[in-house]
Amino acid sequence: MGSILVGKIIDTNTLTIKGILETKGVYTFLNPVSYLDALYNKEVFAQFDGIFADGNLLVKAIKFFYGKVVERRSFDMTSLAPELFEYAGEQGKTIYIVASRQEQVETAVKIFTERFPKVQIIGYRNGFFTHDRNMDEEARYICKVNPDYLIVGMGALNQEKFLLKVKDAGFKGIGFTCGGFIHQTSQNEIDYYPMWVDKANLRFIYRMWKEPHTRVRYIKAGILFPIRFFIERIFG
Repeated sequence: MGSILVGKIIDTNTLTIKGILETKGVYTFLNPVSYLDALYNKEVFAQFDGIFADGNLLVKAIKFFYGKVVERRSFDMTSLAPELFEYAGEQGKTIYIVASRQEQVETAVKIFTERFPKVQIIGYRNGFFTHDRNMDEEARYICKVNPDYLIVGMGALNQEKFLLKVKDAGFKGIGFTCGGFIHQTSQNEIDYYPMWVDKANLRFIYRMWKEPHTRVRYIKAGILFPIRFFIERIFG
């Protein structure tokens, strides 16, 4: 048996980045922390066209328990983000962003356009909604302006639900969740991880040092993730 989440990660790994950037669909990412939450919301994640393994620990767990080699892919500057921005700029594609707080997303957009001058960001707003009606209105608006790419960063589960809401509203482009990428960029840290940290696969340790509020959840994941992953492998 096995986890439907891991099955979707393995299937998604067969796709090339270029293929993903050219084919309609919505994609999200799982790391050892969000994987634990996803286990209680499998019906949500099953609706995505693809799920990426975001984190070296998850990559290693899949190799050990499933015998499958998958690539780590994250929506940050060490992985998918620069490829999307560069491709969008070269191909004249448009981008819409829903993430973080308003002042943070505004700062991030300015940084993106400075780093990638050809990128066309046709709209952006914060990721906070007062009620579901506002989310529905925004979903319909996004479908109306019809961006080629939609980037959503609202925290685990909230961002997935919103992206699926946009898809259900008739979105014809390609959507990605991005976690804390916009927040990190707004702190003038678009290159969040130093090169040596990325090469040594010490990203989670670096983030624990950089952002103390993440320590509890990373420690929790370090203890619970291997146990839950093993159980899912056996019982599905």
